[in-house]
Amino acid sequence: MSDTWWKHAVVYQIYPRSFADTDGDGIGDLAGVTSRVPYLRQLGVDAVWLSPFYPSALADGGYDVDDYRDVDPRLGTLDAFDAMVRALHDAGIKVVVDIVPNHSSDRHEWFRAALAAGRGSRERERYLFRDGLGPNGELPPSDWESCFGGRAWEPVGDGQWYFHFFAKEQPDLNWDDAEVREDFLDTLRFWSDRGVDGFRVDVAHGLAKDLSEPLAPWSEVGTEPRTDGSHPLWDRDAVHEIYASWRRVFDAYEPPRFAVAEAFAHPSRRARYASPDGLGQAFNFEMQEAGWRPADFARAIDSGLAQAAESGSTTTWLLGCHDTARVATRYGLPEHPKLTAIEAAKEWLLTDGSAPALDRALGERRARAAALVTWALPGSTYIYQGEELGLHEVGDLPAEVLQDPVASRSGGREKGRDGCRVPLPWTADGPSLGFGPGPARPPQPDWFGAYAVSVQEQDERSTLNLYRAALRLRGALGTGPGFAWVDSGSAEVLHFRRAGGWHCVTNFGADPVRLPEGELLLASGPVDPDGRLPGDTTAWVRALD
Repeated sequence: MSDTWWKHAVVYQIYPRSFADTDGDGIGDLAGVTSRVPYLRQLGVDAVWLSPFYPSALADGGYDVDDYRDVDPRLGTLDAFDAMVRALHDAGIKVVVDIVPNHSSDRHEWFRAALAAGRGSRERERYLFRDGLGPNGELPPSDWESCFGGRAWEPVGDGQWYFHFFAKEQPDLNWDDAEVREDFLDTLRFWSDRGVDGFRVDVAHGLAKDLSEPLAPWSEVGTEPRTDGSHPLWDRDAVHEIYASWRRVFDAYEPPRFAVAEAFAHPSRRARYASPDGLGQAFNFEMQEAGWRPADFARAIDSGLAQAAESGSTTTWLLGCHDTARVATRYGLPEHPKLTAIEAAKEWLLTDGSAPALDRALGERRARAAALVTWALPGSTYIYQGEELGLHEVGDLPAEVLQDPVASRSGGREKGRDGCRVPLPWTADGPSLGFGPGPARPPQPDWFGAYAVSVQEQDERSTLNLYRAALRLRGALGTGPGFAWVDSGSAEVLHFRRAGGWHCVTNFGADPVRLPEGELLLASGPVDPDGRLPGDTTAWVRALD
């Protein structure tokens, strides 16, 4: 595999706590990942991306990190990590780990020291402490809001407050501080020395901030990305100085390490994160946010390819991740007149999945079709665990098992993201459907058994077998450049051609459409005997032209 393997890779996201459990405590672990390496190899992925496995109080699913250079004891040890990396590498699978640089846990030794040291101390310079307003500092420094709901400032009892854009257990780090910058370079070296091939950078757009006073009111700050880098919290130009120093670390290794940015920046500025002097690649979330409409998909594709051309890198294609309702559910809900599919799924979760009615079969059919679109595009593709099983969101988790701070901090206005993080079903029976020797946490619904790996392996038309076949074929067809739109003559059909003369055709409409003449390579569902493609179906065709 070349040094630029990541430019066209199939990357499988593993949420370790819900992937596979070996010790029966109901929580997935690193040994569980190791035990499933043959499954990953058979699936046909080039790399795995591991969501955080660091010591954590799990205030935000592990994205509240106590120690950036260790493993949560509930998930294993550094030796278990090393064994997992060896097993994945022996199977030809690269390893990408999550790095969380915007904030630490409030249990991190730095933050504990900052609280103990008091006002004006060197220890507080590593975070964003500010004096409160009012005679005794009893009021927050501003009215800024957390993205999880509620205020973004937390008092510490001495007239000062610290800033946390996420949960209060996640104090934001001060990236103007030289010690913070140097320590993260050491962290990148620590994991690279252990064989890690790349990093997914959480909140990559948020490190550089401008908290100079007076702080503007939240109504002026807003949440929309800006095109000029002027937002005080996000996508400031100074963030790229940080990533230039990271690139020097990455390039000191042979082969060089790579990184992909989770950057919620304006599309006109996202390419900077993917530059050769920066992280190398940036997530393209537009496909994930697209509704089941050909125009939405076309815009996402055009935008992603344009950003790739601008950066000189490749873009990423993904339909879901650990932060959004599962793809099959989003596509199986009725189209909402005012909300995006992601927003409509959040509303659906508030009803415990009871209204509006979910058409499971329709959602699964569309999710299969969408997957073939993403894999036919130039660039890399990311698959969230369980997508290959066609899993739906678990919409009726009881309140007592919810872990996501979105649920608690929103006062119940949102259900949170736990429904896409329920442990995977590996077998049709057992205390946790093969996830582990004991019950899973959070619990799996009864209907998960029908989606189990062991069940789908016996069905040649299953979503799992579609994924396996498609990823094998993707590798054979090639994933390099060469893309052109083809006029289908129908507003309901998305049609493009790839280098080598093969075509990807998706029918978003209700009526069957004629496929190009040639060899049918693969389809997401049955194709009519007369060569017509049914609705909500994608086909790959080697055309005669």
